[in-house]
Amino acid sequence: MPFLYRKITAAVLSAGILVVPVYPGGSAFQEAAKTPGDVPAKSALNSYPSELEPAIERFESDLHSIERRYTLALAPSRDARLRELYREWLDSLGEWDFASLSLEGKVDYVLFRNDLEYQLHSLDTKAKQYAEMEPLLPFAKIIFDFDDGRRRMETLDSRHAAELVAQIKKEIEETRKAVALGLKPEPEQTKTGAEKIQPIHAQKFAANRAAAAIVALREALKRWNTFYNGYDPIFTWWVSEPYKETDKALDDYRTFLREQVVGIKSDDKETIVGDPIGRDALMLELAHEMIPYTPEELIALAKKELAWCDGEMIKVSREMGYGDDWHKAVEKVKEGNVDPGKQPEMIRKLAEEAIAYVQRNDFVTVPPLAIEDWGMLMMTPERQLVAPFFLGGEDILVSYPTDTMTEDQKLMSMRGNNYGFAHATVFHELIPGHHLQYFMMQRYKSYRQMFRTPFWMEGWALYCELMFWDMGFDRTPEEKVGALFWRMHRCARIIFSLSFHLGKMTPQECIDFLVERVGHERDNAAAEVRRSFSGEYSPLYQAGYLLGGFQFRAMHHELVDSGKMTSREMHDRILRENMMPVEMVRALLTGQAPAKDFKTSWKFYGDVTP
Repeated sequence: MPFLYRKITAAVLSAGILVVPVYPGGSAFQEAAKTPGDVPAKSALNSYPSELEPAIERFESDLHSIERRYTLALAPSRDARLRELYREWLDSLGEWDFASLSLEGKVDYVLFRNDLEYQLHSLDTKAKQYAEMEPLLPFAKIIFDFDDGRRRMETLDSRHAAELVAQIKKEIEETRKAVALGLKPEPEQTKTGAEKIQPIHAQKFAANRAAAAIVALREALKRWNTFYNGYDPIFTWWVSEPYKETDKALDDYRTFLREQVVGIKSDDKETIVGDPIGRDALMLELAHEMIPYTPEELIALAKKELAWCDGEMIKVSREMGYGDDWHKAVEKVKEGNVDPGKQPEMIRKLAEEAIAYVQRNDFVTVPPLAIEDWGMLMMTPERQLVAPFFLGGEDILVSYPTDTMTEDQKLMSMRGNNYGFAHATVFHELIPGHHLQYFMMQRYKSYRQMFRTPFWMEGWALYCELMFWDMGFDRTPEEKVGALFWRMHRCARIIFSLSFHLGKMTPQECIDFLVERVGHERDNAAAEVRRSFSGEYSPLYQAGYLLGGFQFRAMHHELVDSGKMTSREMHDRILRENMMPVEMVRALLTGQAPAKDFKTSWKFYGDVTP
């Protein structure tokens, strides 16, 4: 469950994680440290070159410049400039002779065009979302103009600026009255309407979105004020007091929207709202990820796999003496936790076991430095509200009780991070999972990180889980229960996340589903759902785990089971091609160049009937 690569540092710091790296020890790691460094030959550093690589790197630099220049995400100026950039680069692709490109170049051409078209669609979606909440933010244009003017370093009329700041406050007050009126029954609306106030009937999702937008608008106004205040005495004289009043009005209005319209009190850390995007938007997301299935077909796929998990769970439950009631077997495994303070030691031992297993089975190449450089971080109670289990990337982030938790929270955290569950997830986060991915991503074709996708990132780590199960890594009943629990969880993620965005499940129903169908602790289930719908992850992120894993498994059947490649050869190529929709990884490994007008068609799971 990694952080997005470019956001690792910021996410760790803002989340309140205790950034105290703990580096592994033990004989296996000491031996690895003695191994000579894996210094590649010059030829290996330029293998499989792509003609599009310089263009993609230039685009990323241009994009960085624009995002640095236009920092206010809601601003029309940013939207317009990004649209211009994406269209210019789309037009430039027409200048390439596609037929003359190498296989790598053709894949990058398709990836680049796919991403540019998706970004334009995303801007359309954001514009639609903004239009839905615009009646709640009539004052936003003034702040947009302030922000743009400051960045253009225009000469400021301080007196007029003070009038505009006061106007923001006035518009906030008028809008708040209209929203409050819209919350009342119709007879009361009519009575108040005599005062010529037109009610605004704010929808919960739009209001929640607007409340989040106010945070960004307030910060932009603060940056604008800070730029001039104290440095320009005329500005300070005119604007200081109106700014303080308007800043408070913005904060109060945000609280009003959250509490009165959305229904979340200021001290409420549990209620989950989310923002369902609807079927049409899901279809666009699936096309971008090169998944040729409908949301309904994917839900049916997940239910089929969940039924398989039920059967396997019953087998293990019988082995443990609980008959067909596999929930009792899960509850027994939850009791297998270590004492407080001992979790890091257990994680280290599980990491060593997985690394040795990978090397013994010739699963994938593991450079010695990749074994040497992983670390461990402990998560704060605040972070565990949205991440009750492991997270990972360059390091593994561990959830376990702290002294500030209540007794119930401590027990729930320990039960959710037991040995059986951890045995199936430590290698997912470290080696051969996310840590090895990040290690290779930084060294091979790093320009492709622009094509980031959970179907490659999470799919690879989940594929490792599928392969380890098939290879017999999980030996004891407790280890098998842990592995099956997580596979059931990934099935459930597809079902509840897609159902939510289709408008068929509420967040509370998603929580209940995880508790009743998978066997989660209720607080842990709530944290999973909160994380899924917080806005930090894409709508398909949770579906990407198992679906991406199935894509890689289908490739293994096609390439390894057929004798065309060894497992290690396939796995090394996957990691060295870097991140992209898995269908394009398949194109590279099979040597089947995509067409210039490529459309996704690879039914990696066969036909599925909803």
